[in-house]
Amino acid sequence: MINILVYIVGAIFILGFIYKTWIWGKSAVPLRIVGTPGPKTFPGVILRIMGEVFLFKSLFRGNKLLWLGGWIFHIAFLFIILRHLRYFFYPVPIWIIELQIVGIYAGYIILIPLVYLLLRRWVVDRNRYISTPMDYITLFLIIVIAFTGILMKEYIRVDLVDVKAFILGLLTLQPSIKPQSVLFLIHFLSVLLLIVYFPFSKLMHAGGIFFSPTRNQRDNAREIRHVNHWNNIIN
Repeated sequence: MINILVYIVGAIFILGFIYKTWIWGKSAVPLRIVGTPGPKTFPGVILRIMGEVFLFKSLFRGNKLLWLGGWIFHIAFLFIILRHLRYFFYPVPIWIIELQIVGIYAGYIILIPLVYLLLRRWVVDRNRYISTPMDYITLFLIIVIAFTGILMKEYIRVDLVDVKAFILGLLTLQPSIKPQSVLFLIHFLSVLLLIVYFPFSKLMHAGGIFFSPTRNQRDNAREIRHVNHWNNIIN
């Protein structure tokens, strides 16, 4: 049953991500609404977007404490994902093996920004007002994933041979029996919930940043006359 669930979740994630990206891509942007100061060239636009993707420059200018928490969370999350790639390859590439120690520390570190982001939504009045139940559920879900991962690493060990066989079986369309561990099942199902919810949540900012008109446009409104194509439509 869980094998079928994995494939359904994977299909929903891929199709949902593509659909959301397609909707954003075909959305009309009739005005130049570049956030100033804006780049005047395409290379400048690329550098600006990369600065947002890797350094969160706008967030840094707006709220440095939030920037620190968000940046640490994303970097730790990245190394955790890279560490888990060992379950998807056989044999495991050397560069993944070398990242294992960093990934372990990242698993502990990520709990700090997660707790901070959660408390920030509870303590700060404005953030509590605009927060939805799904904002809290998303944070709780990631905390559960991180916490159960630490438990399996340090206290309640799971047979990693069975885990890898299970993952590789799913990838090769030859599903095997899942590891006999309740903790692993909680961890794995939590990951599936996060993946299936991803395309329909605020987590889609991972792809939406590239479609932000305040970031992906050139600041050339004075050099080029921009004509709204709808001006030619007669009502």
